[in-house]
Amino acid sequence: MARSMTAFARLETTDTWGRAMWELRSVNHRYLEVGLRLPEDFRVLEGEVRSRIGQRCNRGKVDAVLRLESSGGDSGKLRVNSDLARQVISAAQAVGGLMAQSAPLNPLDILRWPRVLETPEVDFDELSQALLGQLDQALGQLVENREREGAKLKELVLARCMEMSELTARLRVRVPEIIASIRARHAARIEELAGTLDPARIEQECALLIQRLDVAEELDRLETHLGEVTRVMQQTQPIGRRLDFLMQELNREANTLGSKSAHVDTSGASVELKVLIEQIREQIQNIE
Repeated sequence: MARSMTAFARLETTDTWGRAMWELRSVNHRYLEVGLRLPEDFRVLEGEVRSRIGQRCNRGKVDAVLRLESSGGDSGKLRVNSDLARQVISAAQAVGGLMAQSAPLNPLDILRWPRVLETPEVDFDELSQALLGQLDQALGQLVENREREGAKLKELVLARCMEMSELTARLRVRVPEIIASIRARHAARIEELAGTLDPARIEQECALLIQRLDVAEELDRLETHLGEVTRVMQQTQPIGRRLDFLMQELNREANTLGSKSAHVDTSGASVELKVLIEQIREQIQNIE
């Protein structure tokens, strides 16, 4: 199954403790690279988050961002530690009495004192498990989007492969006619330049030339590689690197076809093949 490495997913949930939002983005990359942005209190989850992403994604640069907001409901209201606040005020007044002039106490300064302002405690382990469960859901969305995009890429790749197969088949039909044309052209040229040469020798030289220019093997290998591309596209594991290797092999055969060309049809086929191969190569850069 072809999966694109380019996708996006967002999952937002609300509970009594507040609101959480996972945002996942992935783009193409040679290997799997995970970038995380977690709230400071939840950095301890980094290893587990990386592990879960690695279980669902094999390649690509994946960025995961977790945003948390406290609840605005009654369960999330702030509470003042009155005993501690009285102690802070008493201490501030005592220090103020030692000064010739002192500014009046600012309530906001008292609230900024550590632990004067309290929020309801939330079970960290319970919240962590909830956040990891939400991450799994977000990853499910990301993988689904990658598969949906991958299905489109698969159609494009197979369409280009079909064009190359048809082009190869047409050229194979034309090969005997091309060879006969090359033989006749070179034989006429040799006779024109050296009419006294032995006809058997001319035939022998023409046969050697035709053998060097025969493209049947290249066409066979092109068809084999195209068949392998079609087979690989049906596999369920990551296929991007395998496809990249096959594009190299297809391009090598297309280049050889062009270098052995002695006819306009063969040259034209070589150029068309390389254009189609390059179009496929651009698409598979995004396939996992």
